[in-house]
Amino acid sequence: MASVNPFNLSDSEEEAERRPNETVDTERSPSDGAPGPPLGNPFSPPADAEPPTLLLSSNRTSPSGEGIAVSVAASSAMAGGADTRVSVDVIAAQLLRDQYILTALEFHTELLEAGRELPRLRDYFSNPGNFERQSGTPPAKDQVLGPGGPLNRAGSISTLDSLDFARYSDDGNRETDERVAESEVPSQERKNFKSSPEIQEPIRPLEKRALNFLVNEYLLKNEYKLSSITFSDENDDQDFELWDDVGLNIPKPPDLLQLYRNCGTPLPSPRDTVDVSVGVDFGDLPGNCIPQDPPKKPDLSQQQQTEVVEELEYQISLLNNEKQSLAEQIKKLQSEIQTLKRTVSSPPSTLDLGSQNTLNATSSSSTSAPCADHHSVPPTDNGQYLDIRGVSEADAAPTPTSNQNASQPHPQSHNKLRSRPPVQFDKPNRKLSPAFQQALLSFCRMCSDSRLGAEVSRIADSEESVMLMLGRCLPHIVPNVLLAKREELIPLILCTACLHPEPKERDQLLHILFNLIKRPDDEQRQMILTGCVAFARHVGPTRVEAELLPQCWEQINHKYPERRLLVAESCGALAPYLPKEIRSSLVLSMLQQMLTEDKADMVREAVVKSLGIIMGYIDDPDKYSQGFELMLLSLGDPSERVVSAVHQVFIPAFAAWTTELGTLQSALIPSLLARIEKLLMQGEHGLDEHKLHVFLSALQSLIPPLFAVVLQNAPFTSRAKLHGDIPAIEVTRFPRPASPLQDVATIIGSREMLSALLLLYDHQLEHEGTTGWDSLLWVVNQLLPQLIEIVGRINVTSSTCVHEFSRFFWRFCRTFGKIFTNTKVKPQFQEILRLSEENVDASAGNDILTKATVPIYATGVLTCYNQEEDRKLLVGFLEDVMTTLSLSHAPLDSLKASFVELGANPVYHELLLTVLWYGVVHTSALVRCTAARMFELLVKGVNETLVAQRVVPALITLSSDPEISVRISTIPAFGTIMETVTQKELLERVKMQLASFLEDPQYQDQHSLHMEIIRTFGRVGPNAEPRFRDEFVLPHLHKLALANNSQAVESKRIDIATQLFEAYSALSCCFISEEVMVNHFLPGLRCLRADMEQLSPEHEVILCSMIKECEIKVENRGMADAQGSMSIASSLVGEDAKTKFLSKMGQLTTSGAMLANVFQRKK
Repeated sequence: MASVNPFNLSDSEEEAERRPNETVDTERSPSDGAPGPPLGNPFSPPADAEPPTLLLSSNRTSPSGEGIAVSVAASSAMAGGADTRVSVDVIAAQLLRDQYILTALEFHTELLEAGRELPRLRDYFSNPGNFERQSGTPPAKDQVLGPGGPLNRAGSISTLDSLDFARYSDDGNRETDERVAESEVPSQERKNFKSSPEIQEPIRPLEKRALNFLVNEYLLKNEYKLSSITFSDENDDQDFELWDDVGLNIPKPPDLLQLYRNCGTPLPSPRDTVDVSVGVDFGDLPGNCIPQDPPKKPDLSQQQQTEVVEELEYQISLLNNEKQSLAEQIKKLQSEIQTLKRTVSSPPSTLDLGSQNTLNATSSSSTSAPCADHHSVPPTDNGQYLDIRGVSEADAAPTPTSNQNASQPHPQSHNKLRSRPPVQFDKPNRKLSPAFQQALLSFCRMCSDSRLGAEVSRIADSEESVMLMLGRCLPHIVPNVLLAKREELIPLILCTACLHPEPKERDQLLHILFNLIKRPDDEQRQMILTGCVAFARHVGPTRVEAELLPQCWEQINHKYPERRLLVAESCGALAPYLPKEIRSSLVLSMLQQMLTEDKADMVREAVVKSLGIIMGYIDDPDKYSQGFELMLLSLGDPSERVVSAVHQVFIPAFAAWTTELGTLQSALIPSLLARIEKLLMQGEHGLDEHKLHVFLSALQSLIPPLFAVVLQNAPFTSRAKLHGDIPAIEVTRFPRPASPLQDVATIIGSREMLSALLLLYDHQLEHEGTTGWDSLLWVVNQLLPQLIEIVGRINVTSSTCVHEFSRFFWRFCRTFGKIFTNTKVKPQFQEILRLSEENVDASAGNDILTKATVPIYATGVLTCYNQEEDRKLLVGFLEDVMTTLSLSHAPLDSLKASFVELGANPVYHELLLTVLWYGVVHTSALVRCTAARMFELLVKGVNETLVAQRVVPALITLSSDPEISVRISTIPAFGTIMETVTQKELLERVKMQLASFLEDPQYQDQHSLHMEIIRTFGRVGPNAEPRFRDEFVLPHLHKLALANNSQAVESKRIDIATQLFEAYSALSCCFISEEVMVNHFLPGLRCLRADMEQLSPEHEVILCSMIKECEIKVENRGMADAQGSMSIASSLVGEDAKTKFLSKMGQLTTSGAMLANVFQRKK
């Protein structure tokens, strides 16, 4: 007789799957072969289950487990039909319902001792949620070691709280406790516990951090930026940009949307459904809760029943899909299955070799089965779930068919295994029972009840098994290896990633590789890159694109520059092994983004180098314009190391590509020249020298590939032969290249081929001409004239521009050779620089001799070769320019620029002195004046020996020249000598010469001479020797100021006063002794103030301030000296004197600085 158990109710989701109809299916066992009660055994309820009722609703919204809940229990009739007894299950349910937990626990213990374990109590006390909700104390371990529950079911829909994040936690004790509790709770009870809204397990810290990370990621991806910012502020202890900050040593899980789609709550049915619940009323039950008649079925209409059936069938289909998604999780639990098999089963451990080999073979087959890809062999749906805790050895033994299917992926390895001869062991001559042997061997401390123990206890029987084992173990090994030694794991990770059969495992391993070291140094990055290249060579372009590139893309915005640097270097290293479409699209875009956005110089440098490598492999002509823009963008980078990388790698590679496209001469070089011309047109009132440097440096880096094009397209190229006696190329034949990529020999292919071509090149230019040589004719007829025209438009006073173009022409002429320079370059310059007096128009002042063409030709073309005839040509050119400009009264800027540029190199000092001596002995006073002024430029760079032997004698010769203008022209040079030279004898000679200018009566009325001397004193006085300044400069300035008070000519008086004001302003910043200050500096200022009162009142105000400041200086020094000479009677008096002295010194320094600023502002 059947009876209804009012407490045996369940609202779990699996019941809808178990019962497709509204009636209870009593003909089908919920778990084939699982231990438990007979058919129709009730589900285990939650402790707070409500009394059963019948609920009908027509607005069902979701196919959850809140459908029909029916519980039927079979009752056992007593021997005497009239006298019935209440079953122990009903008693247990009543105790749990009334929350008599301790009584129920005692009852459960007594039943265990009597060998009558009750599933209801076992399941209740095995569920940690019941006790966490009440007391937070987990159940004792020995209380949960029984077999599985009455129904073997799959886990619930996978959510974040079911992911075992703590398994990879650094907290070892917590990891063990939580994992044991989780594995020992039956899956059904765990599902009920986690899905019930009344029973919610407290969130763990690591789970909270993981959820916070995924929630913030979701907000950012869906444009909830303000919410994301607020969320980040509320969780300021977490870095939301780095998954590693969560604290879990596992790869980042999918985002929330992916989790929801794959493992979330099933979507609602589009059909109209109803909620139906079936139960009994307590009032209808007798006192012993065992009715004699079974309850009647609810009277439902046929339509409602049909809808319920359809709903349940729909749930079945959804749950079948859920089973498919859980296949991957089941696969990851295979190691635990093996552990539990060994724990539950107790096979006899005998020394019988046959049984041992059979056991090993069975274990090999069972472990190899999950290795097959679950996509290739879809799981069969038999309506049952696998309970990984209740599987016994007999249940897990595969059938012959399944064993055969499982061994198909690697039949060769199994054949090898079967053909291997059995291992022979010596059998002891003993008669111990197998049970005794097993008990005896149990004292050997072996661990097989953990993940690592399971891995250790089985030996891989094939190469694929080794890969699978490494794929499982490496994620656990890497976090426990010291950071400084993790590169030792790179070969293991790469080999496993190459050969592992599972794409997801390979992706995880490559993710570990790129995240192996937090901030990899240079050597570690090189090791990882070497491994990536080896991986790419092994797997081919398709897998490189699918597996390696995503790892680069993920870290393109990593917060550590070393990781971004690894990405930039990887793009270049992997370029040869990528599909060409990906090279010219995705990888190029990645590098362009990093070039424009990354703030680290070393990352952008690596990006530029990788872009150069990409340019060496790209073959899409449409990408030329993008490459050109990238070149200009990287050349404008503020970092010198980035610009250097552009010249070393990017430009040579880009030029090689344009050479193949045939656009080097037709597009690339003309584009740069056009930009230079446009810059010169826009910069008439102020040239952007930085941009000019960018374009000109790019043009300079294109000289070697341009020369290679000329050689490779010459008429003699086909006649070049490598055999025979080929002379070696001179070491100084070409300028030193910035990198091997700018070496012409590297561009051509070899030094032997270059040597053979150079012989033919020189012979062709010298004897056969350039007819039919289009590439060289373009250089001679188009490039050179345009360059010379550009040179004539730059500002000659800009030393930077002159230097840049000078270096360009020097490298150009050295690369194309001496014959080309003498026959093609020099004639074009000489045609323009026709040296004669008639060619210089002094009124216009814009002739070619006054332009930058002169210094660039002299320093960039004539200095390319240093033979005797070349030096004579340079000397003659400079002498002609000096003569022509002097006689025509033209500006000397072009000559000065030539002297400054050549004077920077000590090699040309003797040559320049030769040119100036030519001017010293010239018959024209104008030329001698020019020579005297040029000495001023040359003195600063020439060593003191040359100054004493060559410069000073020449200047003394000029200082006695009959023409007063020549003598005056020597004063600036004498002043520069006083400023730069340290030899006392030399300084005395110069001082004597200057004193003769100041004290000789014949110069008393020479206004120009006085102006030049005052100007020179103001320029060199602050930097001259202090003794020279105090004993010579300041006293003579005082005399000149005093004499100027009596000057009758007002124009001369104001000229002298203005120059004196400039000189005193400069000298006021110097330290002047009190004696000189009182005797010369202050009197000179007062004389100058007397002049300014009448001539320039605004200057007079400034002079009054200067005089006041100087008087304060003198007063302060007097007070300091007085206090310093006092006898210190006590330590207190001494400290007071020290304080006052330091205070006055501070005022002195401050007032001096303020005085200097005053004059700078007023001027």
